[in-house]
Amino acid sequence: MYLLDTNHCSQAILGNTNVLLRLEYIENSVITTCAIVQGELIDMAERSQRKESNLVLINRFLTGIYIHNVDGFTATIYGQLKAALFNQFAPKEKSKRRKTKITDLGFDENDLWIAAVALQHGLTVVSADSDFQRIQQVRTLTIESWL
Repeated sequence: MYLLDTNHCSQAILGNTNVLLRLEYIENSVITTCAIVQGELIDMAERSQRKESNLVLINRFLTGIYIHNVDGFTATIYGQLKAALFNQFAPKEKSKRRKTKITDLGFDENDLWIAAVALQHGLTVVSADSDFQRIQQVRTLTIESWL
Protein backbone atom coordinates (compact mmCIF):
# COMPACT_ATOMS: atom_id res chain seq x y z
CA MET A 1 0.00 0.00 0.00
CA TYR A 2 1.16 3.50 -0.81
CA LEU A 3 0.79 6.87 0.90
CA LEU A 4 1.11 9.73 -1.58
CA ASP A 5 2.88 12.83 -0.28
CA THR A 6 1.81 16.32 -1.32
CA ASN A 7 4.29 16.59 -4.20
CA HIS A 8 2.99 13.41 -5.83
CA CYS A 9 -0.67 14.31 -5.26
CA SER A 10 -0.13 17.73 -6.82
CA GLN A 11 1.76 16.19 -9.75
CA ALA A 12 -1.09 13.72 -10.32
CA ILE A 13 -3.58 16.59 -10.25
CA LEU A 14 -1.41 18.51 -12.74
CA GLY A 15 -1.30 15.47 -15.04
CA ASN A 16 2.32 14.36 -14.63
CA THR A 17 2.67 11.41 -17.01
CA ASN A 18 5.01 9.35 -14.80
CA VAL A 19 2.75 9.65 -11.76
CA LEU A 20 -0.44 8.97 -13.74
CA LEU A 21 1.04 5.90 -15.44
CA ARG A 22 2.16 4.51 -12.09
CA LEU A 23 -1.29 5.17 -10.58
CA GLU A 24 -2.88 3.28 -13.48
CA TYR A 25 -0.45 0.39 -13.01
CA ILE A 26 -1.27 0.01 -9.31
CA GLU A 27 -4.75 -0.88 -8.11
CA ASN A 28 -6.62 2.16 -6.76
CA SER A 29 -7.46 0.33 -3.54
CA VAL A 30 -3.82 0.49 -2.43
CA ILE A 31 -3.37 4.22 -3.04
CA THR A 32 -3.86 6.37 0.05
CA THR A 33 -2.85 9.69 1.51
CA CYS A 34 -3.45 11.33 4.88
CA ALA A 35 -5.21 14.30 6.42
CA ILE A 36 -1.88 16.17 6.65
CA VAL A 37 -1.42 15.98 2.87
CA GLN A 38 -5.06 16.96 2.36
CA GLY A 39 -4.43 20.06 4.48
CA GLU A 40 -1.30 20.96 2.53
CA LEU A 41 -3.14 20.62 -0.79
CA ILE A 42 -6.02 22.78 0.41
CA ASP A 43 -3.56 25.38 1.71
CA MET A 44 -1.89 25.50 -1.72
CA ALA A 45 -5.25 25.95 -3.45
CA GLU A 46 -6.46 28.59 -1.00
CA ARG A 47 -3.37 30.70 -1.68
CA SER A 48 -3.44 30.24 -5.45
CA GLN A 49 -4.78 32.63 -8.07
CA ARG A 50 -7.22 29.95 -9.29
CA LYS A 51 -8.55 29.04 -5.86
CA GLU A 52 -11.99 27.69 -6.83
CA SER A 53 -10.86 25.59 -9.79
CA ASN A 54 -7.90 24.20 -7.83
CA LEU A 55 -10.15 23.25 -4.91
CA VAL A 56 -12.42 21.39 -7.34
CA LEU A 57 -9.45 19.50 -8.81
CA ILE A 58 -8.12 18.61 -5.36
CA ASN A 59 -11.49 17.42 -4.09
CA ARG A 60 -12.04 15.35 -7.23
CA PHE A 61 -8.62 13.73 -6.82
CA LEU A 62 -9.05 13.05 -3.10
CA THR A 63 -12.48 11.50 -3.63
CA GLY A 64 -10.78 8.61 -5.41
CA ILE A 65 -8.34 7.63 -2.66
CA TYR A 66 -8.49 6.69 1.02
CA ILE A 67 -7.42 9.41 3.48
CA HIS A 68 -5.85 8.24 6.75
CA ASN A 69 -6.63 10.34 9.81
CA VAL A 70 -4.27 11.19 12.64
CA ASP A 71 -5.07 9.63 16.01
CA GLY A 72 -3.45 9.03 19.38
CA PHE A 73 -1.36 6.15 18.09
CA THR A 74 -0.09 8.35 15.24
CA ALA A 75 0.83 11.01 17.81
CA THR A 76 2.83 8.47 19.82
CA ILE A 77 4.77 7.38 16.73
CA TYR A 78 5.32 11.04 15.79
CA GLY A 79 6.72 11.83 19.25
CA GLN A 80 9.02 8.81 19.21
CA LEU A 81 10.19 9.62 15.69
CA LYS A 82 10.86 13.28 16.49
CA ALA A 83 12.82 12.31 19.63
CA ALA A 84 14.88 9.77 17.66
CA LEU A 85 15.69 12.41 15.02
CA PHE A 86 16.78 14.85 17.73
CA ASN A 87 18.98 12.18 19.30
CA GLN A 88 20.58 11.46 15.92
CA PHE A 89 20.93 14.96 14.44
CA ALA A 90 20.65 17.65 17.14
CA PRO A 91 23.67 19.16 18.88
CA LYS A 92 24.77 17.12 21.87
CA GLU A 93 25.51 20.21 23.96
CA LYS A 94 22.50 20.82 26.22
CA SER A 95 22.35 24.63 25.80
CA LYS A 96 22.38 24.40 21.99
CA ARG A 97 20.01 21.42 21.97
CA ARG A 98 17.30 23.31 23.90
CA LYS A 99 17.17 26.04 21.25
CA THR A 100 17.13 23.64 18.31
CA LYS A 101 13.91 23.10 16.39
CA ILE A 102 13.24 20.14 14.13
CA THR A 103 13.23 22.50 11.13
CA ASP A 104 16.77 23.58 12.09
CA LEU A 105 17.75 19.96 11.50
CA GLY A 106 16.27 19.99 7.98
CA PHE A 107 12.98 18.25 8.72
CA ASP A 108 9.51 19.55 7.93
CA GLU A 109 7.05 19.03 10.80
CA ASN A 110 4.32 17.87 8.42
CA ASP A 111 6.65 15.30 6.87
CA LEU A 112 7.19 13.80 10.33
CA TRP A 113 3.41 13.45 10.72
CA ILE A 114 3.16 11.90 7.24
CA ALA A 115 5.96 9.46 8.12
CA ALA A 116 4.18 8.61 11.39
CA VAL A 117 0.98 7.77 9.49
CA ALA A 118 2.97 5.60 7.06
CA LEU A 119 4.73 3.79 9.90
CA GLN A 120 1.46 3.26 11.75
CA HIS A 121 -0.20 1.60 8.76
CA GLY A 122 2.83 -0.06 7.14
CA LEU A 123 2.66 2.13 4.02
CA THR A 124 5.27 3.05 1.43
CA VAL A 125 5.70 6.83 1.29
CA VAL A 126 5.68 8.12 -2.29
CA SER A 127 7.56 11.41 -2.16
CA ALA A 128 10.37 13.41 -3.72
CA ASP A 129 11.24 15.04 -0.36
CA SER A 130 14.73 14.20 0.89
CA ASP A 131 13.83 14.38 4.58
CA PHE A 132 12.03 11.03 4.29
CA GLN A 133 15.35 9.46 3.28
CA ARG A 134 17.02 10.98 6.34
CA ILE A 135 14.25 9.58 8.54
CA GLN A 136 15.44 6.13 7.45
CA GLN A 137 18.52 6.68 9.60
CA VAL A 138 16.37 6.29 12.73
CA ARG A 139 13.35 4.22 11.57
CA THR A 140 12.69 1.73 8.79
CA LEU A 141 10.54 3.62 6.30
CA THR A 142 9.92 2.47 2.74
CA ILE A 143 10.09 5.31 0.22
CA GLU A 144 9.56 5.63 -3.53
CA SER A 145 9.49 8.54 -5.94
CA TRP A 146 7.60 8.37 -9.20
CA LEU A 147 8.89 11.70 -10.51
